Amino acid sequence: MAADRKRKRTTSANRPRSSRNARSGGSFRVPTARVGSPLVRHRLLLALIMIAVMALSGRLIWVQGLDASARAEEAIEQRTVTRTIPALRGDIMDRNGTVLASSVERYDLWVNQRQVVDYLKNSKKAQVKGVPAAAQKLAPVLGWSVAETEEALTGERGFMYLDKNVDPAVRDAALALRIPGIGADRVAKRIYPAGSVGGNVLGFVGADGVALAGTEYTYDEQLRGTDGRTQYERGAQGQIIPTGRQETTPAVDGQDLALTIDRDLQWKAQQVAASAAETWGATGASAVVLNSRTGEVLALADYPSYDPNAPGDAPEENRGNRSISNIFEPGSTGKVFTFAAALEEGTVSLDSQYEVPYTTTVEGHRIKDARPHPDQQLTLAGVLKNSSNVGTVQVSETLTPQVRYEYLKAFGLGEPTGVGLPGESAGIVHPASEWTGRTRYTTAFGQGYSVNALQMTSAVGTLANDGVRVQPRIVAGTREADGSMRPLGELESTRVVSSETADAMNSLMDNAVEDGVSGASVPGYAVAGKTGTAQVPDGTYTASFIGYAPADDPEIVIGVFVFGLNSFISGGKAAAPAFSELMTFTLQHQGIPPTGKPARELENEWGATE
Repeated sequence: MAADRKRKRTTSANRPRSSRNARSGGSFRVPTARVGSPLVRHRLLLALIMIAVMALSGRLIWVQGLDASARAEEAIEQRTVTRTIPALRGDIMDRNGTVLASSVERYDLWVNQRQVVDYLKNSKKAQVKGVPAAAQKLAPVLGWSVAETEEALTGERGFMYLDKNVDPAVRDAALALRIPGIGADRVAKRIYPAGSVGGNVLGFVGADGVALAGTEYTYDEQLRGTDGRTQYERGAQGQIIPTGRQETTPAVDGQDLALTIDRDLQWKAQQVAASAAETWGATGASAVVLNSRTGEVLALADYPSYDPNAPGDAPEENRGNRSISNIFEPGSTGKVFTFAAALEEGTVSLDSQYEVPYTTTVEGHRIKDARPHPDQQLTLAGVLKNSSNVGTVQVSETLTPQVRYEYLKAFGLGEPTGVGLPGESAGIVHPASEWTGRTRYTTAFGQGYSVNALQMTSAVGTLANDGVRVQPRIVAGTREADGSMRPLGELESTRVVSSETADAMNSLMDNAVEDGVSGASVPGYAVAGKTGTAQVPDGTYTASFIGYAPADDPEIVIGVFVFGLNSFISGGKAAAPAFSELMTFTLQHQGIPPTGKPARELENEWGATE
């Protein structure tokens, strides 16, 4: 009995509580696991692993399946290198095809230092490998010592220039060594074979190939061409992947530009300008040579000049073009426009006569000639030959200021010539309504307005060309792929005065240059021209001579201008001899023979008694 009771207590104590509750009528409760229990942690870990596996599987399916092409393209882009293939600028040639500016092919050598260590790595015969071996081979090609070559090849840089602007032969020799990591990019170097000849006309380009002056700048669009490019895939060490994507777009080189200038004549013009300036202690000089019939600029010379191969060696003020940028009062050369206007308007004739004192007063303004002289009885021809300011004012007073202003404008003064060079000044010709006081009279003899050298030479050339002004030009055109020349635009021509007036002016200007006596005369040729001297506000003087030949059948017109003279030196003294030298050379160089006709001589005085 006692055993039975003990068994009953033990069984009752070990019976699950739920059974007791069930038996006692209580509710049934499922046992709950605690958060920190091993079972919970195990289940949570399994859930996280399943989520991670599903995410990675989804990403893998997206990358390798749905988005495979985009990812592949991204990888290609990351290892693709693009390099520019520079176009070569077109040549600039003179009128005879002589090259004045050209782009030569050069190369920039570069190195990937991380690859050089593999040089001769697999060679069984080489005792020296890697960078030391590469340096021994490359040093003679570059003209360097082995030590400095080895220093340049050693390191971890993926890209570094070794040498720039090397000749193609050096590039070929370097690449022929097959040194890993050595490469070359084509570049263009601009050279000017004639040195300073035409430097102020040609201009120059910067180290980066950007045009900065002259025709290089104005016609950059035609000259520069279009750069090409090359693309390739490279590996982790910078090496080209042979099976990777490689694309090349060739560069399109620029067009060649043909100028109207003649190299030899340009050289002579520069020599003459330099000699005139140095002889008279001037600060500068310009010489302009034009074909009066076509408007072609055969030479446009300035002193001082510069060598476009090394523009940085010259002061900035010498790297422009004074012939078109420097403006000045023409002085007595401007008298020809007053005479031409009066002849064209019919207010004077070759038979006109004038009483010319040394000095006169007009409406309270004193006008005088350059040198004292007794009262003169001069014809129209005598007024021009003696370059009388007083006589010229008498001629000008037969016209209204407005009419004279309109003729100055018609001759092209106060307007850019449109020659096609940067930095041209239009000069200054004020409206006639502003010709107040003394200016009304001084404009008759070349004071009170300003011009540039090319503009003034072209204006006088109008009289040499039967009274028709032709727009000057310095570019003949561009050379097409088939070798033909394509003109750039059409030139404008304007009749300013009649043929009769032009012929009368030729007679007057021919008479003004006494052949065999004048410093401007040319042996065997009749010369027509006019001297000029004008004072500058800074106290210096500008002397000039503009003329043409042969006077009876004009073809060449030349202007010589000497600037910055410290004292009054006439154009007949400072500029006329330079004109003679340059005209003599030009006529012979251009193959223009004498016409055989004598110079025209007119009566310069009237009323003289035997």
